[in-house]
Amino acid sequence: MSSYWTLLKTPGVARVIAAQLTARFPFGMLSLAFLIHIEQVFDSYGAAGLVLGAMSIGQAVAGPLTSRLMGRWGMRPVITATLVVCATSIVTMALVSMPIYVLMAVGLVAGLSTPPIQPAVRTIYPKIVNSRQLTPLFSLDASAQEIIWVLGPVIATFVAIQVSPVAGILLAAIFLIGGGVWFLVLPEVGRVRIPRSRRKLGVVLKRPPVMLSTIVGFMLVAACAAVEAGVVAAFGHGSSSSGWVLGIFALGSLIGGLALGHAPIGPWALAARMLIVTIGLGLAAVGNLSFWWLAVTLLVAGIGIAPAFAVLFGIVSASVKFSDTAEAYGWVGTGQLMGAAMGSAVAGFMIDQSGATAAILVAAGFAGLGTIIPALGRRWHPDLRGRDASPIPDTAPIQVQVS
Repeated sequence: MSSYWTLLKTPGVARVIAAQLTARFPFGMLSLAFLIHIEQVFDSYGAAGLVLGAMSIGQAVAGPLTSRLMGRWGMRPVITATLVVCATSIVTMALVSMPIYVLMAVGLVAGLSTPPIQPAVRTIYPKIVNSRQLTPLFSLDASAQEIIWVLGPVIATFVAIQVSPVAGILLAAIFLIGGGVWFLVLPEVGRVRIPRSRRKLGVVLKRPPVMLSTIVGFMLVAACAAVEAGVVAAFGHGSSSSGWVLGIFALGSLIGGLALGHAPIGPWALAARMLIVTIGLGLAAVGNLSFWWLAVTLLVAGIGIAPAFAVLFGIVSASVKFSDTAEAYGWVGTGQLMGAAMGSAVAGFMIDQSGATAAILVAAGFAGLGTIIPALGRRWHPDLRGRDASPIPDTAPIQVQVS
């Protein structure tokens, strides 16, 4: 823990982490708030899954594009424009009554305009700490973001039940606007310039570690999205138990991230961390879905989540040039958001057909694939033991004439 405190004392680190967590906090609330709201309006978890899927697909499409635009236009103009459109779309979805296909269309716009805070901050980190501190910083960030998933579901459930689902969505919009503006005014955001990439869009995916991170991120987030839907269905939208269980799930991730943050990242690191998630979800699926059974098993599953994300961020950073980092993280984010869409949609339809247990089984299946894939592709997994995770410098050899 002392090394984490040292990191937080590094100039700029604490405020960058705090601002980006605030700006991203609503995304820990919105899925559950929209799930409850849309299920109440349309009496269908499948309908809710479709809308959440449309939002996630929009985010997935936008991820690499808006990330790459930051290298052309700068961070502040891109984040400002997307922030305005995204907040407007979310508020419209909450306040305006509309048929499901229109709701899906507005959700798609909200997804397409999601501010690229995460790729921006991953690009800033290598410029505010030294190379030795970068891997621990990725781990600290992955752990700290679990605050989003610990408090977000609890706050969304509490506000949705005690006030209304619409109030929960509007509160998320307030966090988005406030956190986004805070992030925009940080001096580090204005100080760090992303070099314009010379490569075509998508070429960075040819780097095996980036593709591996994108695929495994898809599986991991699909599992988490399926768990979220399954837990809500298990307890019903009138119970606060779902928010507490999901908070415990994320608390496990926070614990795992802090405990395993300094573990060496070897070729088996990603598979090992995903195996923890798979075991926990598998145990959850074979139980009776009571509060305490889900709380204990999802706490175990959560222990592998933040460490897995830390590995994903680390192997991407160590494998690409600095000018390509934002786009690379955009593609990794796209994989995760497509996973969220797939997980929400599949789990929603399985709940309508077979009940909540089916959604947990779906989650365990996604996590199992997320374990097998990095095990089979370990030769594409960089071995970061004894080396740092800094991006490759954007430099070229200089010809010097010797006289």
